[in-house]
Amino acid sequence: MTETPKKASNIRQAVDFGALVAFMAAYAINRFARGLDGQEALVQATWVLVGASLIALIVGYVVERRLAPLPLLTGGFALIFGVLTIVFHDPNLLKIKLSIQNGLLAVVLLGSLPLNRYPFKYLLGEAIRITDAGWRGLTLRYGLYFAAVCIINEIVWRTQSDDAWVAFRGGLWIASAVFGVWQVFFIMKHLIKDEEPAPVSPDTGL
Repeated sequence: MTETPKKASNIRQAVDFGALVAFMAAYAINRFARGLDGQEALVQATWVLVGASLIALIVGYVVERRLAPLPLLTGGFALIFGVLTIVFHDPNLLKIKLSIQNGLLAVVLLGSLPLNRYPFKYLLGEAIRITDAGWRGLTLRYGLYFAAVCIINEIVWRTQSDDAWVAFRGGLWIASAVFGVWQVFFIMKHLIKDEEPAPVSPDTGL
């Protein structure tokens, strides 16, 4: 990976992490300091989410001089569902957003396999150079990951409390980071030439 894409990736991940921390902090303040119930605390925290998502898109554009497809998708989803949550005062829209976003990514990635088309190759081809077998394996792994997140999120938000869902959302970022680091070992096995791959985080934003 060249220095510029690697630096941009690190900055983007830092911004995404900061946005998540800000969202969870806003929820905690509204829930426990102000004494709001979980539903209202989520709606209030969504204001922070919308602002953080907008900042993330701006930073991404400034750093890369373009709106990269995946950050644009995740940021766009966060803005759209965040605004809908505020307008309709329904935090379930924010929870469903995570399922729709990851479900869509899973369908696109897994659906591309029979066609021998690998979206990650077009999204990350400038950052890492691996064999077609590597792209196929990476596509399968991330497709299954996104499908798992979609299913688990549906179970959590439909059966657990708002507090539990917010905690799950924070744990998901950690899980995505660990999953991304794990994929580095797979990528290294399929590198076309000696490169130092950076972790490719599957986290798709809030």
